[in-house]
Amino acid sequence: MVRYTLPQTPDTIITVRGKDSEKARQKAMDQLVDMMDSGELPTELENGFSPEQFIEVKESKETVSDEEDSVAQAVQILSDLAALKIKVVESREEALKIRSAIEVLFTDEPVKVEEIVNLKDGFKVLKNFALSNLRYREARSKAEEARAILDNALKSPEPEIKQSSKSGK
Repeated sequence: MVRYTLPQTPDTIITVRGKDSEKARQKAMDQLVDMMDSGELPTELENGFSPEQFIEVKESKETVSDEEDSVAQAVQILSDLAALKIKVVESREEALKIRSAIEVLFTDEPVKVEEIVNLKDGFKVLKNFALSNLRYREARSKAEEARAILDNALKSPEPEIKQSSKSGK
């Protein structure tokens, strides 16, 4: 839907299906003529009027305050931190097992090929854990500020303290 108004009467809105186009403006022009013929339009267009003179009315988007935006961002940061923590917790145990198994690579003791193949397969888990853990630690430091923003937004307003005035007469 597209909405048009007239420079002479900005409070008059004409709505037409579709997007702003020559065809839509022509349909709006037809509605304008109908409005003038029926007496709905109080303005006389003395110098004539063409479809190009319509002014498209854009929907005003609700503006979000800076505080609301920072609260939304803070919640998103904390949500991301929670997701990273889940990844770290879920992969920690397996990654630590793989990490301890790495020691076989540094010894001269006999090792089964199967152990090394299993170890190589585990490197992906180890890598994912290590990267998730790094991201988590980095995100945690950023989340401190987000937590403070959220804590501030959650504070209840301080009740007004009424001072009693005593007269010293």
